[in-house]
Amino acid sequence: MNIATMREAEATAFKPRIWRLAHGRTLTLGPRGLLMAIINVTPDSFSDGGRFGNVEDAVEAARSALALGAAIVDIGGESTRPGGEAIDARTEQARVLPVIEAIAAESAAIISVDTYRAETARLAVDSGAHVINDVWGLQKDGGIARVAAETGAGICIMHTGREREKLRDVIDDQTWFLRRSLEVASNAGIDDTAIVLDPGFGFAKDPDENLHLMARFTELHDIGYPLLVGASRKRFLGAVTGREIAADRDIATAATTALLRMRGAAIFRVHDVAANRDALSVADALLAASSLED
Repeated sequence: MNIATMREAEATAFKPRIWRLAHGRTLTLGPRGLLMAIINVTPDSFSDGGRFGNVEDAVEAARSALALGAAIVDIGGESTRPGGEAIDARTEQARVLPVIEAIAAESAAIISVDTYRAETARLAVDSGAHVINDVWGLQKDGGIARVAAETGAGICIMHTGREREKLRDVIDDQTWFLRRSLEVASNAGIDDTAIVLDPGFGFAKDPDENLHLMARFTELHDIGYPLLVGASRKRFLGAVTGREIAADRDIATAATTALLRMRGAAIFRVHDVAANRDALSVADALLAASSLED
């Protein structure tokens, strides 16, 4: 990344921006990278399926992640891996709502719900969640945008290439899809300050596409919103490193965290909080030192 590109990214990505969340909460994005800890209450997620299969285990995992430095805990009840088993809304809600309620009852943690269903999103916010994390970018269940607007929840709008024909250029496809999502958000009345965008690493993208997306990441700042990264333990990191087991990809994940922080990513959705906290600490220290040199 050349100096001109770095300065352009700094102008938008590293300045303080208030992310407005449900229940009157906010987070400041920009000056320091933030971690979102993955807590999957599922039997079949690609990396940690079955680890947090009951409320007590999931809540303890959230406690640990927060103690290690996570700013957000992201609770998901349905696997989004390729070929993952689809479940109904009631099953999803039975998994995530008790966990959200328990975390909210004992701490002031920022809680995200990983769902594309409007009904689950509304119940999750009612139970104490502050953020809705939609891997279909508001384009699967049209009601979820209305829920975000009506509850004042923060919204993570993710890009996906699933169930459609993609444009050949990775950034063109990002722009086309995410601008459609932003139109949905605007029509529903979601405030711009509630929105974070996620380029959706690994979602209907082959290893080369993921690497090109990383290399051209600064171009995503042109869309004008803070960016969340979810590269943790993804298959493309296995392709690069030769690590076939997902849990063995934490070092590679931390590398992506440092690299993409330098390119202006604001939030990092990860499994291993401690390793990525250290990666962010180094990246943020380098960014601070670079600003003193200017």
